[in-house]
Amino acid sequence: MATARRLRNGYSVQILRGLLSSSNPWLISGSRSLQTLAYEEVRASPSDKPFTSTAFVLHGLLGSGRNWRSFSRSLASTLSKSSPSSGTLSLHLHSYPSIAYEFDETIAYPAEWRMVLVDLRNHGKTAELEGFDPPHAMSSAAKDLANLVESRSWKWPDVVIGHSMGGKVALQFAESCARGDYGESAVTPKQLWVLDSVPGEVKHEDSEGEVEKVLKTLQSLPPSIPSRRWLVNHMLELGFSRSLSEWIGSNLKKSGEQETWAFNLDGAVQMFNSYRETSYWSLLEQPPKATEIAIVRAEKSDRWDPQTAQRLVSLAGRDGDESRGKFSLHLLPNAGHWVHVDNPKGLLEIVAPGILSF
Repeated sequence: MATARRLRNGYSVQILRGLLSSSNPWLISGSRSLQTLAYEEVRASPSDKPFTSTAFVLHGLLGSGRNWRSFSRSLASTLSKSSPSSGTLSLHLHSYPSIAYEFDETIAYPAEWRMVLVDLRNHGKTAELEGFDPPHAMSSAAKDLANLVESRSWKWPDVVIGHSMGGKVALQFAESCARGDYGESAVTPKQLWVLDSVPGEVKHEDSEGEVEKVLKTLQSLPPSIPSRRWLVNHMLELGFSRSLSEWIGSNLKKSGEQETWAFNLDGAVQMFNSYRETSYWSLLEQPPKATEIAIVRAEKSDRWDPQTAQRLVSLAGRDGDESRGKFSLHLLPNAGHWVHVDNPKGLLEIVAPGILSF
């Protein structure tokens, strides 16, 4: 095959490989759940347009990827519109008749982002799948992400965004990538965005106990719930807020004439215990080289004690060191723990420029 080509960057290599392969890995396929984590893809452009970068989006306890659809669409659109051209490609395939593509001039390709909204083990559609055995810990949840990448033959994600419990899964994933736990082919993300997730151990005396109270309440209920309305009213009678009660109710799914949970409650409880017991301060103090860890603390969140908040400020104020990656701290105003619901616009204004500037 006589092929004249001029490749100016890594993305051009991606385009060439995509054209010459028998199947195009860039096509959006919707939700998948074959022996790996269930997930869905969100793109700003039609599925026939190749993407250049990937971000994994990880939900919090008792949530699912769908909780982040709206924010992920906005982020993908903002990044794709704002990203500079990622390179050029000049390719001639006159003597390769099985390929329908032919380029006679240099073509510029803007950056296109793909958001992969993952349902973590015991949550969402993944809770319906077999093969996710104990221990239900942060390390297991992070390994699930690596298995997903490898099973789909994907490039490793450029960015991982995690909220609450998902933030600690993101930290574990980066730490394991850098340590070589997933093999030599694993590539540590360029950026982690940890959204209102306490990076250290969460002691019982430092918690007001709302999450524990919710979990105990759910564990006391029968496996089948009469209706969503019944559940919401029951939660309200126990003193929970309407917004929280409605959100808990949104995690029900129809099962005959009854409603059941869209998560594995016992497994989720074990994951919450692991979340409380694990600490990633050493990772924040020494981020992997060429990686930035950005923590977003919600201004009105009740998750942060003064000592933890001050420790983050001190880390963010350190002088740069070429031997390690970067750490940054951001304050999201007018938002409680549910950052993507309370102030999605403010969160977008923090995350999008941060990704584009790295």
